Amino acid sequence: MEKLAFQDQIPDNFCYGCGPSNEQGLRIKSYWDGDESLSNFMPHAYHTAGPKQILNGGIIATVVDCHCLCTAIADSYRRENRSIGTSPQIWCATASLKIDYLHPVRLDRPVTLRARVVEAGPKKMKLLCSVFSEGQECAKGEVLAVRVPPMWRGL
Repeated sequence: MEKLAFQDQIPDNFCYGCGPSNEQGLRIKSYWDGDESLSNFMPHAYHTAGPKQILNGGIIATVVDCHCLCTAIADSYRRENRSIGTSPQIWCATASLKIDYLHPVRLDRPVTLRARVVEAGPKKMKLLCSVFSEGQECAKGEVLAVRVPPMWRGL
């Protein structure tokens, strides 16, 4: 039986990048692979940049952001020895996002993301993420995720 993705365990996740309930979204899926999280994403032709064969940089930033935030949420639950989605629910938001674009990413190839938590505190986490296409690192991301109170989601 395949493991359940982080995103499928987070209640009421309608995020464009990772929400399983958002039919128009990217619907990325993230899983633990040891101490790192792993996500594979297959772009569509409409995710194009200016050159039609290249993935849009905003889409790259979105998948990095969502993969890292879901990793931060999953890591927070793991540190508390709880299953993702159990009460009280844990939710994180992006405080900062930095992307370095190293090489173009082709639209017709799968994209692999690998993220890891490099600093963790009770209220914030720093994560690093690498974006690969055909084994080549094409982008690097750094995300500062902050834990937000449950009432924040009701705004």
